[in-house]
Amino acid sequence: MLIVELLNSAIEHVVDRIGTEHHELSGRAKDIGSAAVMLSLMMAGLTWGLLGWEKWMG
Repeated sequence: MLIVELLNSAIEHVVDRIGTEHHELSGRAKDIGSAAVMLSLMMAGLTWGLLGWEKWMG
């Protein structure tokens, strides 16, 4: 999860370095990076939830 957040931060910094004006592709790159972070959080939560369910309910 931390790796995905670091990659997202790198994408955002590179996009900001290229230029500060709004561009559709720049916004899309940042949105996709944020979505990757959210998916990694959801996958981590699901993994922990399934492991907890197996331990206490199984």
